[in-house]
Amino acid sequence: MAQLPPGIRFITSFSRDQWYRAFIFTLTFFLYASFHLSRKPISIVKGELHKHCAASHEVELSSYREYAAQIQSVKKLSNASQCGWEPFDKNNYKQLLGALDYSFLCAYAIGMYLSGIIGERLPIRYYLTVGMLASGLFTAMFGLGYFCNIHNLWFYIMAQIANGLVQTTGWPSVVTCIGNWFGKGRRGLIMGIWNSHTSVGNILGSLIAAYWVSTCWGLSFVMPGVIIAVMGIVCFLFLIEHPKDISCSCTPSSSSKAFLNGASRFRVQMTTLNAKETSKSQDSEMQHLLIDSENSMTSQNSSSMGTGEGRHGTSAISFLGALRIPGVIEFSLCLLFAKLVSYTFLFWLPLYITNVEHLDAKRAGDLSTLFDVGGIFGGILAGLISDRLEKRASTCGMMLLLAAPTLYMFSTVSKMGLEATVVMLLISGALVNGPYALITTAVSADLGTHKSLKGNARALSTVTAIIDGTGSVGAALGPLLAGLISPSGWNNVFYMLMVADGCALLFLLHLIQKELRCNADHTLFKEH
Repeated sequence: MAQLPPGIRFITSFSRDQWYRAFIFTLTFFLYASFHLSRKPISIVKGELHKHCAASHEVELSSYREYAAQIQSVKKLSNASQCGWEPFDKNNYKQLLGALDYSFLCAYAIGMYLSGIIGERLPIRYYLTVGMLASGLFTAMFGLGYFCNIHNLWFYIMAQIANGLVQTTGWPSVVTCIGNWFGKGRRGLIMGIWNSHTSVGNILGSLIAAYWVSTCWGLSFVMPGVIIAVMGIVCFLFLIEHPKDISCSCTPSSSSKAFLNGASRFRVQMTTLNAKETSKSQDSEMQHLLIDSENSMTSQNSSSMGTGEGRHGTSAISFLGALRIPGVIEFSLCLLFAKLVSYTFLFWLPLYITNVEHLDAKRAGDLSTLFDVGGIFGGILAGLISDRLEKRASTCGMMLLLAAPTLYMFSTVSKMGLEATVVMLLISGALVNGPYALITTAVSADLGTHKSLKGNARALSTVTAIIDGTGSVGAALGPLLAGLISPSGWNNVFYMLMVADGCALLFLLHLIQKELRCNADHTLFKEH
């Protein structure tokens, strides 16, 4: 018998379940990357909506009439003033651009609280598909303002509000789906890698928007809108919500530690319920995700998740019930300030680079992607460290503690030249996005499968929505505050971001203290 080709041997070395998990991992990665891809254009186009130009009193013309005639002719030719796209060509352009950010993020924050509650009562595939198609529509709608020569501020604000509301369908849906498919064994590392979709989407969105920003900024919105709509169709055709839907032999939440870790996970056969309970009790000490759930995982959780009762046989958790899960409030408030910092960079970094480095909108947009490159490594590093230390809160706290002085260095060093800006963008991106990525993925999934829920898998969407919804309040406040503060100087914006990092760390101190105390008690127990 002839030897199998290497490629076929590679394919057959993995089981059917492993291939399905890899497929869902990849699919949800690109689905949510398209969400961030469609959010990024506004930050790139800001430099085109308002261009730096000389004020009227600085223009030396023979008469005011001559100056007025010149401006009028320019407007007729280009449908925009020499200072940008009306109404963003005024001196208060930073406040107007901040209003666009605030409209989107405020709608997103409000909608997120409702999205999780609605999403856990509807099929994820349908809910996510509708949300992505609507997101494509409203993203493209903003760009149509260019082609239709619309200069009404409320048109753009309403497009942002509508887009913010429909984009809330994304995060609870994909986190719930990935939580169904992957267990707790290496959740920090797995979700740290998976959460890089945020940075990948930002990078792709920046590059796509920057390609057209100087020639036809309307396409900077229309093309991302088309992409997310197409991905919505892909979601409808291929997304599998739960392993049980295709009769996978086992699910991560009910399997042993060998199942959760590495290629050998499938070698362990799950023959009886007692074997599962024994494996879970051995695992619980090593995979505590929060201090309140580190001692044990109940056999009721294992059996109900294994049979799907948490998915089909229990009612959805209430909003107040989700808040009572230990750690939800602390991590939600921490994320509020962590996301404030991250989204301020997301929406204002290209404009800051334009002002400081004196680059055009396209080059500033390209350069800003380095912040997201750093964010990819930061998210993976945070997940890896938290898995190794088995301390989610302490890992976040450590990175937040380092982020504050790094932001101060960024505000100082970035004025010294392009090379210094590149280095600080990478470092700042890693430290700012690391805690944000860890809380929105691994921590949210940990809390959504907390032992107090007794196997109710339907709670994951609500818990995720509460945490990310609270974080989105900070995401709305950050760009708004940046728009209000930046006229007084960019240094003041960075001071605001450093204070926000300190507040995020403050809300985690209680959980960090409990983690350290538990570690000390465990060490003392081993010595005795």
